[in-house]
Formats: sequence, C-alpha cells, structure tokens
Amino acid sequence: MTLDLFAALLAFAFVTVISPGPNNLMLMASGANFGFVRSIPHMAGVGLGFPAMVALVGVGVMRVFQVWPMAQTILLTVSILYLLYLAWKIANAAPPGRAEATGRPLSFLQAAGFQWVNPKAWSMALGAITLYAPGRDLSAVLWVAATYVAVSVVSTSTWIVLGQQVRRILTNPMRLRAFNWTMAALLVASMIPVLLG
Repeated sequence: MTLDLFAALLAFAFVTVISPGPNNLMLMASGANFGFVRSIPHMAGVGLGFPAMVALVGVGVMRVFQVWPMAQTILLTVSILYLLYLAWKIANAAPPGRAEATGRPLSFLQAAGFQWVNPKAWSMALGAITLYAPGRDLSAVLWVAATYVAVSVVSTSTWIVLGQQVRRILTNPMRLRAFNWTMAALLVASMIPVLLG
C-alpha cells in the first residue's frame, strides 16, 4: 500500500469511526452510566470486533451478499430489531448509583458481536474494503483492518470520556433520564440513513 493510499485510508477510517453512530452513542451512554473503567470491555469489543469484521468481510463475507442478496435484507431486518432493543435498554438505564450495583455495560463479546448487527458497521466495512482493498488480497485487507484497530483506540476512548464528562451534569435523575432517552432516540435516528440508502 502506497503512502498516499494509506493516508487516504487513515482519514476515511478516522472519519467513519469518530462520527456519531450506534457504537459511539452506546459508548457515550456507557461512559455516562458506568464510567471509564467499567466500559473498557465494551471499548475493546468495539475496537477489536469491528476490525475483525472488516477482515472477515474482506476475505469472503462480501461474496455471500453477491451470491445471495436476500442475506443482506435479512441482516438489515435483524439489525434494526436489535438496535431498537438496545435503544430501549439505554432509555431505561438505571441512574449511575443504581447502575453500578445492578446494571452492567456491554461485555467484550457482546460489543464485538454487536458489530455484526450494526448497519453503520456493515456500511463502513463494505465501503472500506471496496475502496482500499478492491482486489481483496489478504495484505490489503489486513492493512484496512489494522488501520481500524489504530483509529478505534482514539474513537472509543473519546466517546467514553465524553460520556463520563456528561455524567458530571447528569447528577439529577431527571437530566439523566432525558440524556438516556436522547441517546436512545439518536440511536434509532442513526438507522435512518441505512433505511433510506
């Protein structure tokens, strides 16, 4: 991969992972409700789960959609239903004091598995492979996946810290409830571009 192509890939990867979407809204809500340390498994699941998905998409999953287009429709339907469920969970999250005792953030495996039903993740993975590893040779696919690992460290940390900072103003239960409902609404709204596309 040339330096120019890598610079373009780095910019593409950074913009796609830092922009608001289901992962980032859930990370922010996790930071607000559980704090940084308890959200680390969630961060790691996103930061490693998405690049693993990119690699698998690059080495063959894209082919499934070409051979069986209905698979993409089924995946989209399952994804939307799961995102609606997650939005409901975020909207009804317990206040931080109670959340620490009774609730828990997504685990590493839950966050990594979420990538497979996240419509934005699918769009990003398919776009990244199409643009930066069009021949789908293993080295190009691994470059794309490794780039996502690197930028995910910055992105996941940023959204968790942002949520943690927001938590300071969410000491009032009414404000926390409004925040959680807003995050849930934004999570639902993040599906609109996928549905319209």
